Amino acid sequence: MKFTPLALAATLMFTAASAQANEAVIRKALTEQFPGANIASVQKTPYSGLFEVYLDGQLIYVDAKAQYVFTGDVIDLKARTNLTQERLNRLQAVKWESLPLNNALKTVKGKGERKLVVFSDVDCPYCRKFEAELAKVDNITVYTFLYPIAGLHPKAVQTSKQIWCAPDRNKAWDDYITRGSVPANDGKCANPVDATITLGNQLKVSGTPTLFFANGVRVPGMVPAAQLERLLAANAK
Repeated sequence: MKFTPLALAATLMFTAASAQANEAVIRKALTEQFPGANIASVQKTPYSGLFEVYLDGQLIYVDAKAQYVFTGDVIDLKARTNLTQERLNRLQAVKWESLPLNNALKTVKGKGERKLVVFSDVDCPYCRKFEAELAKVDNITVYTFLYPIAGLHPKAVQTSKQIWCAPDRNKAWDDYITRGSVPANDGKCANPVDATITLGNQLKVSGTPTLFFANGVRVPGMVPAAQLERLLAANAK
C-alpha cells in the first residue's frame, strides 16, 4: 500500500493526537492513584503497546489507560541490553557545566582529552575495582568526587575529609585505595565532602561508583576498562 503525502500527514497527525490523548488519560489516572507524585514524562514505547512513565525518579510502565502498572527492567534479549537502565541513564543525565569540578580530585592521564566524573566512596570495594580498571585507560581527565555513603561505611566521611586535607590529595587517594593508608591529619581543613554528599543526594546518586560522561549521561556501577572505552566513545560531548 502506498501513502500519498496527504494521507501520510493525516496518519502522523492521528498518531500524535492519539499519543497525546493517551498521555492525558495516563496522567489523570496516575495522579488519582498517586497524589503528589511528580510525573516528569509519559512516552509510548515501541514494545507491547506500553507507555513509559518517569515518576518520582523511577521508570514504570503502564497500559494505555493506566489500569495496569508494570515495574522492573525491560531487557532486549537479542541485543542483550537493559533498555530500562539505558533510558534511565539518559533521563537522569546532568549538565556537565553544572558540576562543581573544583570540589573533585582531578587526575590527568596522557593528553587528558576525554572527560569523566566519578562519584566514589573511599571504602567501596567496587570503587577500588573500578580504580584498577581506570588505571588501564589513557588520554583521560578524571574528576573524582569524594562521596562517602555513611550508612554503608561509617568511617568513610572522616577518611574522605582526611584525604582532601592531605598535602597531595591525589597521592593520598591512591595510597588509601591501593594500600589503605590513612593520611596523618584530623580532616578539619576546609573541604567539600559535606557539599558533595548534598550534591550526590540531589542528583540521586544512590550507589558508588557512579559515572558521568562529557555529555552528562550517567552510568551506575563498576565497569571494566574495555566497556569504559566504549562508553567514553559513545558519550563524548
